[in-house]
Amino acid sequence: MSYSHQATTALQVTALNAFSDNYIWLVRRAGQHEVVAVDPGEAAPVIEWLESEEGSDYRLTDILITHHHHDHTGGVAELVERYAARVSGPAQCKSVSIDRPLSEGDTIELLGATARIWETPGHTLDHIVYLVDTATPLLFCGDTLFHAGCGRLFEGSAAQMQANFARLKELPGKTLVYGAHEYTLANLEFARQVEPDNQDIAADIDRVKQMRQQQRPSLPSSIELEQRVNPFMRYQNSAVVQALEAHSGQTPADETEAFALLRSWKDNA
Repeated sequence: MSYSHQATTALQVTALNAFSDNYIWLVRRAGQHEVVAVDPGEAAPVIEWLESEEGSDYRLTDILITHHHHDHTGGVAELVERYAARVSGPAQCKSVSIDRPLSEGDTIELLGATARIWETPGHTLDHIVYLVDTATPLLFCGDTLFHAGCGRLFEGSAAQMQANFARLKELPGKTLVYGAHEYTLANLEFARQVEPDNQDIAADIDRVKQMRQQQRPSLPSSIELEQRVNPFMRYQNSAVVQALEAHSGQTPADETEAFALLRSWKDNA
């Protein structure tokens, strides 16, 4: 199943379902024939879309990956063999062949727009995100930032992830956030545990439940919405700090410890 929306006046983003809860993002520009796939953990959904009536006028020219985990890279080799697409990804990634290795501060051209690369270690050490500079900025953030959540710390540290979030929450509020998993309702339920009186969280739960009942993705989110409902964006908020104190029995010494306590709470929720 796919779901498309007009991300900007020029770019359209389509969500393809993969595995049980992954999204592969397809990006295209009106009037052009190129399509870019972001984090294709499986090849089949991309092939099916390209061979459908909707995708028949398009060709896969580029693949962007955010980190090395198989559910983000598993379809790359088959897509490259079939379409000769160019692969861009983290310079540190060793699990797939990267044609264009990317590091902090690099920029790439993406369908006539510029995408800036930020390194966001935490979930993995090689994780990067793509920030596409258009009138409405687009953030393809893999497993760093989810709607109302953040990626589990498999390789990096809470200090690294907290530094990522301190940076991400300063992006323009209208920035559209394309995480790679449909974890939203579970994340929002945890957010409600942390801030039971936050009416924005309650409203977002109702909204997302309706979307999921209609089999629509809960994504993209926006930075402005994340600032209101995502506890990992709100680790400095007094209500969140008080909740951490009540749950852990200790007062966070600093922002990094607050983030670490929040991540530990979520891991064990």
